[in-house]
Amino acid sequence: MSEVRIAAEPRTEFGKGAARKIRRADKVPAVLYGHGIEPKHLTLPGHELLLALRTPNVLIRLQGDGVNEIALPKGVQRDPIKGFLEHVDLLLVKRGEKVTVEIPVTTIGDIAPGGLLDHQTLTVAVEAEATHIPTGVEVDIEGLEVGAVITAGDLKLPQGSSLAADAETVVLQVAVLPTAATEEAAEGEAEAASGEAAAE
Repeated sequence: MSEVRIAAEPRTEFGKGAARKIRRADKVPAVLYGHGIEPKHLTLPGHELLLALRTPNVLIRLQGDGVNEIALPKGVQRDPIKGFLEHVDLLLVKRGEKVTVEIPVTTIGDIAPGGLLDHQTLTVAVEAEATHIPTGVEVDIEGLEVGAVITAGDLKLPQGSSLAADAETVVLQVAVLPTAATEEAAEGEAEAASGEAAAE
């Protein structure tokens, strides 16, 4: 995984007023923690950080006044309405150390006709070297029939990573494709159940 270099400035002013001032300047308040160090309060450029965060588990090289560290985003707060970055928590990592991260699960191929692919989870937890985090894991679903189940333990993880999730966790399964008849039957059962409840 490549590193994204971002300029970091030490932050000495705190509180809501200071944070609003930082964001008005198109910057983002951040905290760097981990490895037993005192948390470092930083200010990061908003646009560059926003672009970097589009990549899952992006590795960020922080460089600036007294700062030259590698970090992983561990907490991102966004404005619930406008979506801009409000605050970011960064975890300090060292080359060679293992970290546990969630990586996306993607599928290739098509299931057999008559089935409905049901994604139980879109990510899976893996342990990997901090500077070699895989971008994701692919699952070949070509020809899978109704009733097929893929668990976390079935995944072929990228080299250098190991499963951190429960191996029995269901990642995806192939269900029966609903038809008009089955939908009507389900609706009838629901109406009957509600009628019985009302009678009681």
